[in-house]
Amino acid sequence: MSRHYARQLGCLMVEGPHDAELCYRLLSTSGLKRVQHLSRLELAFKDLVPTKFPHGDDLQKRMPVPLFLQSDQWSIAIHSAVGDSRLVNALEETLALLPAQNWAGLGLMLDADHDGSPAQRFDAVIQAMETKHLGLPLPQQPGQVMAGTPRVGVYVLPDNQSTGTLEDLLLESAAIQFPHLLPLAHQYVDDAKARGQLPVSHLEDFSKPSGHKKAVVGAMAAVFRPGKAVQVSIQDNDWLRGPALNLPRIQAVQSFLQQLFEVAPAPTDNLPTEN
Repeated sequence: MSRHYARQLGCLMVEGPHDAELCYRLLSTSGLKRVQHLSRLELAFKDLVPTKFPHGDDLQKRMPVPLFLQSDQWSIAIHSAVGDSRLVNALEETLALLPAQNWAGLGLMLDADHDGSPAQRFDAVIQAMETKHLGLPLPQQPGQVMAGTPRVGVYVLPDNQSTGTLEDLLLESAAIQFPHLLPLAHQYVDDAKARGQLPVSHLEDFSKPSGHKKAVVGAMAAVFRPGKAVQVSIQDNDWLRGPALNLPRIQAVQSFLQQLFEVAPAPTDNLPTEN
């Protein structure tokens, strides 16, 4: 039986912290703010916060604390599942703590960097959800939000049609947000590959389909936030602000999130303060 909560509850499963920050930035324009303190967290979400260390047997593994966002109307948990293979499992674990009828919106976001086309990746996720008998209304295509209790949607980055990742969207943004830095970052990465005389063993990640794009984004983020992870730059810098929000593929991701959680965009893009 569902319970009445002060806010509507939403949950989004993403592959990693970069994707979580993408969603935070796009939802922040609708007034959702990051929750920093447990004392201010929606009571229904307290069970989603791990209380025992280590989580499992791995002492080096990051504690799987979701990124929590709140407004007067909504509380949303964004889980970094750390890999696409964990997305549906993480959703199942969340529904075991808080059953489906308590949620207003549930979403999954993955990329199409490898292992098939966006349609194939979407089909694999839907099949996994069907196999687990989660009792959810399942969308028929990527990017679609199924009406119901809860609403359910699956988005395949960068645009539900093309092979790629979040970095494709960030580089599109960089072309208009950072037009002078972007070519310098490309030149640096190209020169490092061509003339760096680097051992092949050091280039395993760089040689992956999205390796070059990730390196360019990382080079730019290192200028903005030296010594910090890329997700910090996504949060703090102008990758997903102002004119970037008018880019069709970024607009499409934002529209998906707004439909999934039934939130309206604010008139202006103001950086929210943390709770």
